[in-house]
Amino acid sequence: MQDLHLLEAESENGSAPARRSTLAKIIREQAVGRQTELVALLRKLGHVATQSSVSRDLRELGVAKIGDRYVLPETPPVPRNDFSTLKQFVSARLTAGTNLTVLKTTIGSAQSVAVAIDTARWPEVVGTISGDDTIFIATAGPLEQRQLGERLLAIFGR
Repeated sequence: MQDLHLLEAESENGSAPARRSTLAKIIREQAVGRQTELVALLRKLGHVATQSSVSRDLRELGVAKIGDRYVLPETPPVPRNDFSTLKQFVSARLTAGTNLTVLKTTIGSAQSVAVAIDTARWPEVVGTISGDDTIFIATAGPLEQRQLGERLLAIFGR
């Protein structure tokens, strides 16, 4: 088990950019819908890959899962606090009570949007939980929920 962690650490330090480039090429050229398939394809092409490393790579590349396949964003990845590439995936914003906001997304893209929100570390957000097409965003109270609503409206137009 320790050897696996060493290989993964080595991969992250030495060849993660090359692996991500190959991963992007695979996603552009073929329909792949499971991380285990991506791991096998990357290994076949000579890259050290685990499910964990592929999961991080998908997040870093801004990949979303639409239907039963992974897709790259239409534009190149942007800094994590730039939500412009994620705007296309958000379809609705709702509130539930005084401290819960719900974002509806296209199927398979909720996790990418939730990770971006978590990474942004907005002071009004306590935490997020995401499924395939829904994100629950908890805030401390009604004031924070209003602040979050204004921020989301400015970013997503919803």
